[in-house]
Amino acid sequence: MKSLNRIQDKTINVGIDIGTSRIRCAIAEVNTDSKEIKLLGIGSSPSSGIKQGSIIHRDQIIDEIETAITDAETMAGMKVNHVHLSISGDHIRGINTQGAIAIQKNGHSQMSSEYDISREDVRQVLELAKAISFPVDRDILHILPQEYVIDTMTGIKDPVGMSGRRLEARVHLVTMATSTATNLAGCIEELGLTVEGFVFQGLASTIATVDEDEKELGVAVVNIGAGTTDITVFHDGGVRHTGVIPIGASSITNDIAVMLQIGKEDAEMIKLKYASAKSSMASPELNFDIPVKEGELKRDISEHEVSRYVEARMVELLQLIAREISRADIHESLTYGLVLTGGGAQLKNLTGLAEETLKLRTRIGIPKGVSGAIDIASTAAHSGVVGLVRWPLYYDEKQFSEPTGLTFKTVVNKLSQWFKEFF
Repeated sequence: MKSLNRIQDKTINVGIDIGTSRIRCAIAEVNTDSKEIKLLGIGSSPSSGIKQGSIIHRDQIIDEIETAITDAETMAGMKVNHVHLSISGDHIRGINTQGAIAIQKNGHSQMSSEYDISREDVRQVLELAKAISFPVDRDILHILPQEYVIDTMTGIKDPVGMSGRRLEARVHLVTMATSTATNLAGCIEELGLTVEGFVFQGLASTIATVDEDEKELGVAVVNIGAGTTDITVFHDGGVRHTGVIPIGASSITNDIAVMLQIGKEDAEMIKLKYASAKSSMASPELNFDIPVKEGELKRDISEHEVSRYVEARMVELLQLIAREISRADIHESLTYGLVLTGGGAQLKNLTGLAEETLKLRTRIGIPKGVSGAIDIASTAAHSGVVGLVRWPLYYDEKQFSEPTGLTFKTVVNKLSQWFKEFF
């Protein structure tokens, strides 16, 4: 295999999406001129070493990550050495903040005169906006500008070259636990790879599934994973809220397993094959056999009966999602409603239940804007990993948002400082 030398100039992007039930790796080639993305290889592996975003068995997760990477490398015909890594869990926090500066020229404030705004001015106002006192065990994951204000002019997306006396930036900050990032990066480093950056899993899914018009008019992207549900709310082109619910689709699997007294693997199969998010859409007359062990009596159950339990659990999750969306404090309605994505969004009739429960327009978000081997990555479950390979391109387009600079070295330094101060 050839070495992935071109990754340094961002012509090759690699993403690893680490979830509670599966780990996925994608390798894509980016045309920096046309902004087109071609998926070269994709690999996956069952995940058993992580739960709700936190590592519970380090050796297992390293082996599983290696399997996913090897599958993707084999398909792409090349070796990788740099990756972007998804991160989720209830340690993720989002906050809206702002900062303002007087426009300066030659290092001196000139409040009585107007001067052109430079990129340095934008950098300074973003630095001021993120200057919030966080605990030493937390780091800023993303700085996401919502809008800029020049004097009394609001809603500005690109202030460079415009004139004014005062520049204000309104931003959304996403923060994470330093130790979680350190542990994940350490697993990747163990495999001889370098983490170029971490990306909030919910934001990665957004990049793969929604367009600028949806972000402008209002949309909430809900990434339903096995162990967590990530929410990202957009309005006026910017992120207004991010949040993580520590409940995912595995809760439904667990309910089925307990109800039918079967293993989780069989329960997952029944959920995907027979269950419906709306019990009214499942027939009470269609029965299926329940998997039994040798020596046990044969049992069956109707699709409707199973779906009743599934619907009850999904309504609970949707209500939690609605509560999280309400924290965005957006007074206007979300024109494009909900986009449901992630592996948990593959449950039958889920969009109908969501529209009925939340009274919001709903669709399933699948990866788009990618060519190549997309046929094997065209489901909602792959939105996160496809978003990861689009991430560097996304930040090239968003000139004034700053990608996370968190690497294994920086998070280790941060963690070392924390331990010194603590002890």
